Amino acid sequence: MEIDETLAVKAETENGQTHTRIPASALRALVERIGGRGDRFLVVQRIPDVPDVFAQVWHEDDGDGGGDYRLEHRRGEEEFSGTDLTDRERVADLLTGWALSREGWDAGVDWEPVDLGPREEVPELPDEVREKVEERVRLSLRCGYDSRRMLAETAEDFLVTGKERPVSKAQARRLTDRLWRERLAEQETWEGVTDPERLTLAFEALEENGITAREHFTCCHGCGTAEIGAEREDARGFVFFHRQVTEFAAEGHGLSLHYGGFDGSARTTTDIGHEVVSALAGAGLSATWGGDPDKAIEVTPLIWRKRLTG
Repeated sequence: MEIDETLAVKAETENGQTHTRIPASALRALVERIGGRGDRFLVVQRIPDVPDVFAQVWHEDDGDGGGDYRLEHRRGEEEFSGTDLTDRERVADLLTGWALSREGWDAGVDWEPVDLGPREEVPELPDEVREKVEERVRLSLRCGYDSRRMLAETAEDFLVTGKERPVSKAQARRLTDRLWRERLAEQETWEGVTDPERLTLAFEALEENGITAREHFTCCHGCGTAEIGAEREDARGFVFFHRQVTEFAAEGHGLSLHYGGFDGSARTTTDIGHEVVSALAGAGLSATWGGDPDKAIEVTPLIWRKRLTG
């Protein structure tokens, strides 16, 4: 019996659905599903996302349950191949093989090059512009929560003043992809569970115990406190850290956690604080907190190595 492996991929469909880290059977089901109006294609990227590496399938039902499938995959900036198939099961086999990085997954198929058209000429950025944008993007990469798309938007908009846009969309994308690849190479050297992964484990445990736990939530303390209530559902209390705190941690410092009870009482807030500290310890992290409900919980020492996912 074949093991239904969980795939380190993110799949997006024409109807706007996103499926992350799904089992192989779920990816096959997506291939079998597509074909109807508004749901004709499937794009799959790896986790972590790698620039210019993806696979995609297009299928439009001919009305009798048939019709060709167009399967394409890209492997780097220059290599883009596609093939037309009629066997849905064969398409699912190939796409699953790609997702699993199986050796020889693409064998036995007549692939043809996909015309990428003329290559866009992207001028180099002036050094003073490039250095400022790189500094901003590198910090966001160290934080580890933004996708390549979000980072490219950051690079494009960072130095905008009025109608002056020093960085074009193409320049932003090229700079971001280069720095993204550098970060991927760096994280390949990391061994074992990282502190941000331990933090996620602690937050997941708190969620299971009725405490709303959010990472990298809103821009600042004030906004986080104002907006956390919308995340409540049936929770007793909350804990979060905001983006400014993430940046502080990414620059080599500790992490401040804000917490409280949804009933607003000091007693509940103190109880939530104790639960947060316990969950952190259970995940292998140290916390500094004296039991004062008006003081943040400080997670320190901390080595912020947040793996990119894309």
